[in-house]
Parts: sequence; structure tokens; C-alpha cells
Amino acid sequence: MPSKTLSIVVPVYNEEKTLARIVERVIRTKLLNIKKEIIIINDGSRDNSGKVALSLAKKYKFIKYYGQPRNMGKGAAIRAGFKHVSGDFVVIQDADLEYNPQDFSRLLKPLLENRADVVYGSRMMGNIKGFIILSHYYGNKFLSFLTFLLYGRRITDMETCYKMMKRKVVNSLVLHSNKFDIEPEITSKILKKKFRFIEIPIDYNARSFRRQENKLERWFSCDIYAAEIPFY
Repeated sequence: MPSKTLSIVVPVYNEEKTLARIVERVIRTKLLNIKKEIIIINDGSRDNSGKVALSLAKKYKFIKYYGQPRNMGKGAAIRAGFKHVSGDFVVIQDADLEYNPQDFSRLLKPLLENRADVVYGSRMMGNIKGFIILSHYYGNKFLSFLTFLLYGRRITDMETCYKMMKRKVVNSLVLHSNKFDIEPEITSKILKKKFRFIEIPIDYNARSFRRQENKLERWFSCDIYAAEIPFY
């Protein structure tokens, strides 16, 4: 059986302290008969994230590095990463250490068995460690409930980073969001196109309160819960 490839899109903004560590974790993650392609998108970082990413790309042939001309937002970085994927499957990996790449195998299983086109790793169904900001927790709940009202599909964790899907799904999505509203836009368009969708539990290691606040301040120009949500 010929091996397949998983494209891992890593959007980065000011993550010089954790980028190399998470990439090494991804590399060490063993996936049976699955090759890895890592695509790092540096979204105009003001620290040394770009230098770290370039060093990783020089070290490993399967790592691609692209830099945005300026800080445009996480959504813009994800959209840029999607343009460069060549694998059979695609997943988003944050550049911090909150998500565990060891979950990739479980996310891949339904795709490899052709039981789903899209698999979300749900933090709400798994174990959460660390401090969770309540406004973000209940905001996620609200957006998930809104998704149910609009599309009749219950989703426990629409805001999860771990969205894994077949490349045909990525290729079908015409995305516009530049900020964190990329999350509901991806979900709404997947459901509208009626791709087969499932959730599985994952573990989540939340940052400290200060680190979460700093992360959001760096990459948000507006709060997602006050922003226009593109349910179209």
C-alpha cells in the first residue's frame, strides 16, 4: 500500500520560544504509512520566529517556510498555508504547546478508513489542563450552538485548532477571513457542503492566564465574539 502524506500547516506569530519545540514534537510523532509535510507560515512576527522557521526549513527537506509581508492575522496565515499543501490530508497545528501531535493518529483513522471527510479534535470531549478563560470557553459554546441552529449539526468544539480533513475539502473551501473568524468560516462551509464530519476527544494543555491573554492580544485586532461571523 503506497504511503500517504499529511500536510501540517503551522501559522506563526511571535512564537520564537515554542516553535522549534512543537515542530520537533510533530516530527517525532509516529504515523504508520504516513509521510509528513510541514508548512510554516510566519505572519509578520516581530521576534525571531522567522529565523527559527528558516533554520528548521534548512534542516529538514519536508519543511516549507513562507513569510507574510506583514502581520495579517491567523486566518490569513492559515489561508496562505492551505495554498501550499500537497498532501492527501491537511491539519492545522498552532505553534504553541497547547495541542499534542500524538493525537494525529486518532484524527487520521476515520479519514484513512473513509468514514469521514473531516475530523475535529474536541477539547470539550477530552481532558483540559491549565487555565481556561471563561469568556472564550462560553464564546465557543455559543458559536457551537449557533452552528446547530443554522445547520442542524451539534459540534462541541468549533474553535479547536485540530481540524483535519482530506485535501479535496481544503481545495473546495473559498475562505476570506483574516483573523480568528476563520474558525467559524471553515466550519460553516464544511457543513454547508455536507462533507462527512465527526469529532473525537483530544487532550488540551492550556497556557497560563497571562500567556493566553498575550497570545490573543498579539493576534487579535478584534474579539471574535464581537466580530462579524461569516456563516455563509
